[in-house]
Amino acid sequence: MLVMPPPSSPPQPRSSLRTVGSLLPYLWPRGDIGSHVRVVLAALCLIGAKAATVYVPIVYARAVDALAPKGAQAVIVVPFALIVGYGLLRIASSGFGELRDAVFASVQQRAVRRVARETFEHMHRLSLRFHLDRQTGGLARNIDRGTKGIENVLRLAVFNILPTLLEVVLVAGVLWRIFDWRYALLTVIAVGIYIAFTLGFTNWRVRFRRTMNEVESDAQTKALDSLLNYETVKYFGNESHEVRRYDEALARYERAAVRSQVTLNMLNLGQATIIAVGLALIMLMAADETAAGRMTVGKFVLANTYLMQLYQPLNFLGFVYREIKQGLVDMEQLFRLLATGEEVRDRPGARVLPRMAGHECACDLVFEDVQFGYRADRPILKGLSFRLPAGKSLAIVGPTGAGKSTISRLLFRFYDVSAGRILLDGTDLRDITQDSLRAAIGVVPQDTVLFNDTVRYNIGYGRPSATQEEIEHAARLAQVHDFVMRLPDGYDTRVGERGLKLSGGEKQRVAIARAILKDPRMLILDEATSALDTRTEQEIQSALRAVARDRTTLTIAHRLSTVVDADQILVLVDGQVVERGTHRELLAREGVYARMWALQAEQAPEVAVA
Repeated sequence: MLVMPPPSSPPQPRSSLRTVGSLLPYLWPRGDIGSHVRVVLAALCLIGAKAATVYVPIVYARAVDALAPKGAQAVIVVPFALIVGYGLLRIASSGFGELRDAVFASVQQRAVRRVARETFEHMHRLSLRFHLDRQTGGLARNIDRGTKGIENVLRLAVFNILPTLLEVVLVAGVLWRIFDWRYALLTVIAVGIYIAFTLGFTNWRVRFRRTMNEVESDAQTKALDSLLNYETVKYFGNESHEVRRYDEALARYERAAVRSQVTLNMLNLGQATIIAVGLALIMLMAADETAAGRMTVGKFVLANTYLMQLYQPLNFLGFVYREIKQGLVDMEQLFRLLATGEEVRDRPGARVLPRMAGHECACDLVFEDVQFGYRADRPILKGLSFRLPAGKSLAIVGPTGAGKSTISRLLFRFYDVSAGRILLDGTDLRDITQDSLRAAIGVVPQDTVLFNDTVRYNIGYGRPSATQEEIEHAARLAQVHDFVMRLPDGYDTRVGERGLKLSGGEKQRVAIARAILKDPRMLILDEATSALDTRTEQEIQSALRAVARDRTTLTIAHRLSTVVDADQILVLVDGQVVERGTHRELLAREGVYARMWALQAEQAPEVAVA
């Protein structure tokens, strides 16, 4: 019975606390004493900056009282020390703030780098099923938005919300001490109403931001998919269709953005009203006491200065909180990706497969009653069994959809079998580390996709540490060196997006050179010459035979002329082996293989030489 992973349910929004909790380990990484020291030093600078900021109005009020005439004959003396102190406090407030930002900058950027690197690494650990089900454009956009969201949250939360709240507490304490509890209480009530209104309203309107993110990802995905398939769009003349699809996504984004902006204006108006009412009430109280002689002009100025000083960060606090909420929404997808489980993972104590085993570098491969399907209701392999001895060659042929390419995906552990087992050198693949398994296997795939880089980089990808001489040697074996030397920039020629500047045959030969350079213990040729003409195929077949010598070789082919020299041929139909034997044995049997050979001989008479 095939056991498949359950279908994924629609992702649920993460709570803000959970998202913040996911971020904290990157701010305080275990064992990183340098980051710990920077965080503590930044916190001390934060406290120092706010203490200086809160003390500035007190010095200012004393200077005003010192300058106020005490009577008709009073002589005004300039309070030199108070004015100098006022200036020094201003410098201290700004200096501590700048020092705080400078100290924390490395912590912030290191956290962003760690999250981005871990996400990228995690994406490569996830199964092929995950990547086939995902849309690459939207995935890349989610990662980009998430890393920018982390920067915003760290920058705004740590150095705006916390300092502002600390300043509110200090100001309330000063007002209580210098005036009385009524001023402190009214300040706290105004700030509390402001914060409650901001939080509630922002939490309500955050859904518009989430909708904007979803629609933007959809628009980016449609645009990227259309541009990557530029030739197909041109073949069918569907430019207007692609523009219409993209514009529909943009129209949905436009509607969500307008709703977001209107609700933002409503929020700003409410915040301004709360601050203005609180400011007016406290000023009325201070003015009444000043007029009654119970408060000096300096204290009236002090109360006014504190309120004006609080007004700016509180007004900014609303913007900061909105940005933080948006940043948290942007971070949701990023941390959800990090939380995505790995369908294929190494077992505890998994064996490291040696890359080479003395002079006997080839490995023995066994399929035992292997069953597999990409979906539970559509089995692909139905009890497949065969043995490929070390150093021998095995070819698998059959009609399209028989399950041939699925075999190579199982060998690379892009998926795990649903039943049965695959043994390499007598060890179940699930008991071998994925890294060492893939290091031991080389492949020339049916659909060759190259990086948008140079020919040198694409061939050297088989072994990034290879020298130029080794790269050229592999290129000569793959019959691609002479072609490369005729290019304008030789090995430094860029191949374009997905290798679009090269023909199918040229890309295939680059892929063969890359596999040769890897020098694997097992070689998989998955329709390796499918994109080549007959003459080029014959030239490369001799090179492939030389490379495959002393290696275990598995050839998956549709063109039967490429497998006539295989030690054994399996004919796969509907996920099951219906025939096996050498080329001549299968022709003599006059079964499925013989009919396939006869059909291909009619289409291309030159393959009929057996």
